[in-house]
Amino acid sequence: MARSLAFPQELVYPEIQRIAVSKLRMNTEITPQFPATLRRILLIFITLVVSAVMGSALIASWNEPQVANRLELYQTDLLLQATMWDGGDLPAEQVALFRKQLLGDDPLKDAQETYETVRTTAQETLENATENGEVDSPRLQNALEGQAELLDLLDLRLGVLRAEQQDIPTAIEDWDAVKARHSTGDALWRTAATLSVLWQGDPLPANSDQLLANTLNGWFRNRALAKVYDRAQATDQLDQLQQTEREHAERTILILAVVGGLPAIGALSGTLILILVGIQRFIKGSESLLAQNQRKRWETPWTAETIWLVLVVGFFFMGQLVVPLLISFFRTPLASFGIRGQALYALSYYLLMSAGAIAVLWLAIRSYRPLPEGWFRLDLKGNWLLWGLGGYLVALPLMLIVSIANQQLWQGQGGSNPLLQTVLEANDSSALAIFFTTAAIAAPLFEELLFRGFLLPSLTRYLPVWGAIVLSSFIFAAAHLSLSEVLPLMVLGMVLGIVYTRSRNLLAPMLLHSAWNSITMLGLFLLGSSAG
Repeated sequence: MARSLAFPQELVYPEIQRIAVSKLRMNTEITPQFPATLRRILLIFITLVVSAVMGSALIASWNEPQVANRLELYQTDLLLQATMWDGGDLPAEQVALFRKQLLGDDPLKDAQETYETVRTTAQETLENATENGEVDSPRLQNALEGQAELLDLLDLRLGVLRAEQQDIPTAIEDWDAVKARHSTGDALWRTAATLSVLWQGDPLPANSDQLLANTLNGWFRNRALAKVYDRAQATDQLDQLQQTEREHAERTILILAVVGGLPAIGALSGTLILILVGIQRFIKGSESLLAQNQRKRWETPWTAETIWLVLVVGFFFMGQLVVPLLISFFRTPLASFGIRGQALYALSYYLLMSAGAIAVLWLAIRSYRPLPEGWFRLDLKGNWLLWGLGGYLVALPLMLIVSIANQQLWQGQGGSNPLLQTVLEANDSSALAIFFTTAAIAAPLFEELLFRGFLLPSLTRYLPVWGAIVLSSFIFAAAHLSLSEVLPLMVLGMVLGIVYTRSRNLLAPMLLHSAWNSITMLGLFLLGSSAG
C-alpha cells in the first residue's frame, strides 16, 4: 500500500523519504491489525471459558443416569399390563401364540430381571458419586436425587414382582430396604410396611387401599389392590378392578404394537434401503445415488476464524452462558406454573439461543454477501422430501445398533437429555404441545441451519466432504453435553450430513431431524400416558 504513495523528490531528502515511507507503512499495517489482534485475544478467552463450562458439564454427565433406564421400565410396565389381556373373541390357540410372541414365556421373571438390572445401575451410580464426592453440580445433584427416588420405586415394585411369584421372604427384604431409608410414618415407609403385612396375612392398617393407589401405579397398583379386595372379600370392587384391567390391557396391546411394531417396520425398510443403495453404489460407482455430490465442496469465502467465531461465540457462549443468565430471572416465576412453566422455559431458552446464534452468524458473514451459490439453500422443488424420509428410515437401523452398543458401553450412565425424562412423565397436553414445538420445530430448524447449513460447508474449505461430515457431526453430538449421547448423535449427525451434501437442500436434513424428534416425542408420550 505504501508503494502507491507518491512523494515529490524535490521536496524531501532521500533519508527523510525513507523514514516517512517506513512510518506510513507501519501506520497502514498496524492500524487495521490491532482490532483483529484484540478480537482474536478476546475470542481465545471466550473459547477457554466455554471449554471450561462444556468440559465440566461433560464430566458431570459421567455419573448421571440415562433416561434409557426409565424408558426400559416404562416398556416393561406396559408388558406387565398386557399380561391381563384375555384375547377377547380370538381363538385360544391364537391368543396363546400372540401372548408368547409379545410377552415371552415368563413375563414376570423377565420383568424382575429388568428391574434388578436397573436397580443395580442406580445403586452403583449413587455409590460412585458419593465415594468420589462429585455432587457439587446442581445438574448432577438433581440427577442423584432422582436416582435415590428411583431406588425406592424399584424396591417397592421388585417386592410386588417377587411376591406375585411366591418369593415372599425376598419381597419382604425389598420392602424393608425402603423402610430403612425413610423415617417411620413417611408415605414410602407406610407403603412398604403395608405391602409387607398384606402379603404376610397380617391385619391391614386403615385406608390401605388409598395409600397403595396413591404411591403405586399400573400393574403394581392393581396387584396390590386386588390383594386388598380379596382379603376384604370386596367382590364388587375386585370385579370392577379386573374389568378395568382387561380394558386397559387391550389398549396396551395396541400401544405396544405402535411403539414397538412401527419402528421395527421402519428399521426393516431402512435396512432394505441401505442394501439397495449399497448395491447401486457398487454397480454404478460414481453415477450412483450415494456418489452424488460426494466430493463437491462449497465455495467458502471466509476463513477458519469466522467458523470459530460463529461456533464458539454464537452457539456455545450464547447458549451456555449469556442466554441462561438472561433467562434465569424468569425461572422462578415460570416454576409456579408447574410442568407448563418448564415447557415455556425450555422453549424460551431455545428461541433466545437460536436468535443469538443467528445474529452472530449474520454479523460474521454479512461482509461476504452476496454469498456464493449453494449456501443456505431452501428449495421446495427437487427430491428433498425423498432424501429426508429415506434418511430417517436409514437412520433407524443404524441408531438401533449404535444404541445397543452404547448401552453396553455406558451401562446406564453418561447422562442424557433431561427433556426426555420430563416429557416421559408429563401428563399435561398443553405442556406436551410446547415441548413438541421445541423439539420438533425449533430444534431442527436452528440446528440444521447452524451445523449443516453453515458449519459443514465451511469445513469443506479445509477438509474433504466426508471429513467435514465427520467433524461437524462430532461437534453437533458434543454440543448436547451428555457423554452417552455423543456416539449415537454423531451417527445421526453423519446421516444428516450425507443427506444434506447429496441433496444440497437444507429442507432434507430439517425434515429428517424433525421426523426423528417428533416420533421420539410421540413414543415417549404414549409410554408415559399408558404406564400410569
